[in-house]
Amino acid sequence: MGRRSERLSKQGMLASDLTGEGDVIQVVSRAFDVLRCFESHEARLGNLEISSRCGLPRSTVSRLTHTLTRMGQLVYLPRDQKYRIGPSAVAMSTSMMRGLQLRNLIRSRLQDVAEQLPGTVGFVIPDRFNLVYLEVGRAANALGLSSTSGSRIAMVSTAAGHAYTAALDPEVGDALLAEMEREIPEGAKLLRPRLEANRRFLREHGYVVACGLWSPHINGLAVPLWSPQYQTFVVVTIGLLAAMYDEKRLHKEVAPKLLELSAAIGSMIDGADGELFSDRVERKPLPVANHKNKMIRTEDTNELEAGTRRPRPARSVRARDGRR
Repeated sequence: MGRRSERLSKQGMLASDLTGEGDVIQVVSRAFDVLRCFESHEARLGNLEISSRCGLPRSTVSRLTHTLTRMGQLVYLPRDQKYRIGPSAVAMSTSMMRGLQLRNLIRSRLQDVAEQLPGTVGFVIPDRFNLVYLEVGRAANALGLSSTSGSRIAMVSTAAGHAYTAALDPEVGDALLAEMEREIPEGAKLLRPRLEANRRFLREHGYVVACGLWSPHINGLAVPLWSPQYQTFVVVTIGLLAAMYDEKRLHKEVAPKLLELSAAIGSMIDGADGELFSDRVERKPLPVANHKNKMIRTEDTNELEAGTRRPRPARSVRARDGRR
């Protein structure tokens, strides 16, 4: 692996990239900013709306949407004078989503926990200042929690985002926060005063709690996991009604279940050998926990791997090379 590949593998991003230095090609970065504005397949946006959402000049957006339309990533709708996601973007995403056996297993585990607590349990991946739900499990009576696969949530105002930023190598996390302060300063104010405390709590307990941050009616808890596929952290998170689960109850009743769930998902991800989206996943039984309500520390042996592979120590979120 060359020097640049080694640099890029560090938690999926470079600190210099986040601060606008290095060799980032701005036009490529801006093109993806435009595509991120389309949060659903049905979204229809004009250049002015896109400009407002991604903070780029309208003239720049006009050139980017024209190019993306020529490439098939966007489609122009003359009657509306707006754009929507194009066939090339759909085809590209669909090809990555085929072979859902492993994801079905993950969704099943999320749903089991969601019904036990009850709440909305998600498996999310980072996307710049947001996280995107890959899979969701939701109890029927989880009022006020309507996230679905593909939904985006803000890092700065969610337990998942606070857990993700706390798990990052400090220099990468600090660079990401600095970029947030430049582009979304009001949002960054929610994260900065909590970042160091989140890091300490994550090191000691393996999870992060955020109460009333996204909504005064919702409390959240999240566990970050290192993903070999993406070379960064993914997050298992849960949202619960604050009226039912205060912070004390989160620590006592919710944390053990989510840590157990996260260990099971982590074992499945590691066992997939980088094939989270492919159709070549072996048919394996789900890992079964052999402990009861044990607080899973990041330094502990991952007992959920028993029966699927030889036990090995779980990688710590404190590793400076970004791996767990």
